[in-house]
Amino acid sequence: MMRWFEGGGEVAIYDATNTTKARRALIEQRCREKNIPVVFIESICDDPAVIEANVRETKVSSPDYAGADPEQAVHDFRQRIAHYERQYEPVDDPDSSYIKIIDVGQQVVLNRIHGYVPSHLAPLLINLHVTPRPIWLTRHGESTYNQRGLLGGDPELSPRGEHYARSLAEFVKSSGHEQVTVWTSTLRRTMQTALPLGRKASSWRALDEIDGGVCDGMTYEQMRVEMPDIYQARKADKFRYRYPRGESYEDVIQRVDRVIVEIERQRQPVLVIGHQAVLRALYAYFAGKPPSECPYLPVPLHTVIQLTPTAYGCDEKRFKLDPVIAEA
Repeated sequence: MMRWFEGGGEVAIYDATNTTKARRALIEQRCREKNIPVVFIESICDDPAVIEANVRETKVSSPDYAGADPEQAVHDFRQRIAHYERQYEPVDDPDSSYIKIIDVGQQVVLNRIHGYVPSHLAPLLINLHVTPRPIWLTRHGESTYNQRGLLGGDPELSPRGEHYARSLAEFVKSSGHEQVTVWTSTLRRTMQTALPLGRKASSWRALDEIDGGVCDGMTYEQMRVEMPDIYQARKADKFRYRYPRGESYEDVIQRVDRVIVEIERQRQPVLVIGHQAVLRALYAYFAGKPPSECPYLPVPLHTVIQLTPTAYGCDEKRFKLDPVIAEA
């Protein structure tokens, strides 16, 4: 980890139990020598029901127990818990920075938490849970701009897009979930896609499509011919390149940060009706993809991406609801 910092790394998660005060003191000392600030994160749970559910629903699926008999895995993990209970010394040094989460967020203790990353960690950790529920990501139905290959704008849905909106409503209805949280961007094509659902939808400006700046309303071919410098610069670094008077994918990731925290907080199904760049950013987070891959992730029209969070990632399914309109 230290070598990684020396090579330009900025944030590291040292994933270990760090059972004793002596071990934690050693970590702090090593990091202090390199001027690296440390925040300890401690999760304490004494609720027998939560522990039992956690062991059976998450730990048994851990890579540690791949191929093992489930009952044997449960027995082994309970022995592991008992071992930790005998050895563990709680985090309580008043001079250390730490976040202590008790009984899955029933109580949270913050000590010496300051700075950008630690202050953003606290709300994320408070809202994390492993309650099974689907997260549905889908782009709006086809718009009149999609038909013409134009970037951005605030167009209406095309007839094909309106048909997709009805297909999406049928998909949600057939899922069997009565309570579904629906979020859209503030642009018309997402709100129109949500209308057939018959549910109250919340509109988030943070979910608006990437701002194309001076290129808004153009086709990629127009960009290539009329603005070759912009076209080539974006092609060379699609992740970091910012459209003049617009945004980059890096900017989009920054603004969806609070949306991610809210999705993590939800305990019922969430349907996000958004745009390609924004959904790529959300998908990259939940699927564990590096930011540099974000601009190239496949998020096609008229497809529902279903992500079900688990303890070790997300289960993914895709449902193609491509509308077919009979010709008169």
